[in-house]
Amino acid sequence: MLDTTPLTTAVDRFADRLRSAPQSRLQQGVAAEALATARELSARAQRAEEPDREPRIMPDAGIFAVGDQLAVAGRDLAAAMETASPQELDEAVRCVEGAAARAFGPGPR
Repeated sequence: MLDTTPLTTAVDRFADRLRSAPQSRLQQGVAAEALATARELSARAQRAEEPDREPRIMPDAGIFAVGDQLAVAGRDLAAAMETASPQELDEAVRCVEGAAARAFGPGPR
C-alpha cells in the first residue's frame, strides 16, 4: 500500500490557504487555479476508479467553496492511489504544489 500522506498534506495546505484567503484574492484568479486543480484531481481519481468511463467534470460551486472542493478531490485521489506507483503519487503532489505556487507564490513545503 502506497503512503499517500504527501498528497493529502499538499492538498490540505492548499485548501487551508484557500479557505483563509480574502475574497479579493480569490477573485484575482486564485479560485480559478484551485478549481482547475480540483477538477484535475477529480478526473484522475475517476480514471483510476473507473478507467472505462469518461470522467465527470466537477462543477463550479463558487469561490468560497473551492477550498472544500479541492480537499474532497484530493482525498478521493489519495484513496484511489493507494495502489498507484510512487511516480504517479509524486506527479499528483507536484500538480497540487505547482497550483498552490501559481496561486499564492512559493510557500513552505
